[in-house]
Amino acid sequence: MLLFVGLGNPSPNSENNRHNIGFKIIDAINQKFGLSKQKPKFKGLLTTGTINGRKVYAIKPLTFMNNSGICIRELIEYFKIEAENVIVFHDDLDIDFGKIKTKFGGSSAGHNGIESIDKFIGKDYSRVRIGIGHPKNNIEVSDHVLQDFNEDEKIELSSMTENITKSLPILIDKKLDLFSSTVNNK
Repeated sequence: MLLFVGLGNPSPNSENNRHNIGFKIIDAINQKFGLSKQKPKFKGLLTTGTINGRKVYAIKPLTFMNNSGICIRELIEYFKIEAENVIVFHDDLDIDFGKIKTKFGGSSAGHNGIESIDKFIGKDYSRVRIGIGHPKNNIEVSDHVLQDFNEDEKIELSSMTENITKSLPILIDKKLDLFSSTVNNK
């Protein structure tokens, strides 16, 4: 069993924020692989299904970014999913827009959603860090992550999301480096 987690904020005015890129990825996975209809469970919107013969759960926590770990802990305890089988999709300021990096464990680098997950389940899970770039023109970090994607970014986001979903079987096999290079080279 695998658990895909997309980080974001559930308020309607946050839907197209850079901080909600994890939600967008989960929506794309749900659509491409025909996972079940989203249902409110475990303080999130949960879908289930099978991808490449593996049972998967995908969730968008509704606890807001800073409390994402609460939702994840409840779900993994209920379904007895090991933390090493959790894959979290989230935004990352330290990566150029549209690029991704993957890693297993490590520091939160100040990302509040990751800090919350670390607090509740530890650090032994995989992360797909999706670049949203640094703020420009003296914009505060909090304002940057809560800004909507501009039109050019939306086009690039659509292409990147498609590359991620096409390459998902590689990620399911936990070939993190191969997944990153495949997505970034498409």
